[in-house]
Amino acid sequence: MSFKNVGTYDLGFTAPKNAGGAGAMATLDAAGIASGQAFLVSELEKRDTMVREPLTSFTYPRDIGIDVGGGWAEFVSAMQVGYGITGGSGDGMVHAGGSNGIPMIQANFDKGLFKTHVVSAGTRVMWIDIQRGNMTGRNIDSLLRDGLRMAYDKHVDENVYVGIKRYGTTGLLNNPDVAVTEAAGTGAEKSTKLKDKTPDQILDDINAAILTAWAASENDLDAVPNHILMPYEQYNRLATTRVSELAEKTILSFLLENNVAKHNGADLFIGATNWCKGAGEDGDDRMIVYCNKKRFLKMDELAPLTRAMTSPNTDHFCYDTAYAGNLSEVQIFYDQTMIYVDGI
Repeated sequence: MSFKNVGTYDLGFTAPKNAGGAGAMATLDAAGIASGQAFLVSELEKRDTMVREPLTSFTYPRDIGIDVGGGWAEFVSAMQVGYGITGGSGDGMVHAGGSNGIPMIQANFDKGLFKTHVVSAGTRVMWIDIQRGNMTGRNIDSLLRDGLRMAYDKHVDENVYVGIKRYGTTGLLNNPDVAVTEAAGTGAEKSTKLKDKTPDQILDDINAAILTAWAASENDLDAVPNHILMPYEQYNRLATTRVSELAEKTILSFLLENNVAKHNGADLFIGATNWCKGAGEDGDDRMIVYCNKKRFLKMDELAPLTRAMTSPNTDHFCYDTAYAGNLSEVQIFYDQTMIYVDGI
């Protein structure tokens, strides 16, 4: 099939020379062809196949142990036992003699109940979008599930660090039973902030917090604090400031190698989270020092987020899918092994 030039006519409109004026059709003139408009705009695109998601982060799996399983229970229970000794001579287990002289051990069992809450969300995929997705190779349902997972992780993040206000729960950073202390005012002009302190003063502050939390557990070797969280601003100062002008190590690297926790058998972790920013009393920045073991604190993901049901919706010409999960509040079993340091 050969191409026949039928001539150009008035800004890109042409008609066959012998058409008698009827049946005019839109085409491109020489100027249009020269300017590259002989192609569809989409044909001249370089397509980037990456789908860029919102910028966000969540750190809860790093900062707390999570038990999975338990279904749709309304509460999570935990047993604790306390011991005491009665009788005897008043000197503990020293035998005083006589029929009533033997001290007797007593045990007191206690059960704690922790709240759970159901999380749920749905997706709606239009039928026509499914068909268009098949044409383009893009799975709309998968895209929505990614967004759903992001929303779920952000919810769990909030649940872990500060709890869900609607349910009256608290998290790692705002439990009312945890002791709160003010950072030492040893910085410039008696400042409590790390940015106003020397490396030696910062090292003293962090080691003092570790020792305070550990002393409250009667220096139990299994309860040596091993986890410290603070805002990014303070963490970045530790990570970028050298111990001294002549040293190569930063405060952070030196501290991880030289701290009272490590010398008492614990591997210390120091990290940052946005939730510490303004978490203290009167909106002060807060540092938390604690022992990150399931024996001392944890959270239950009783039912991980899962697809509950899918149904066609003929009224809206779509498919609706419901997802649900079940989470517990943060369970702190030994609040004395934790400490909040405000004003850093």
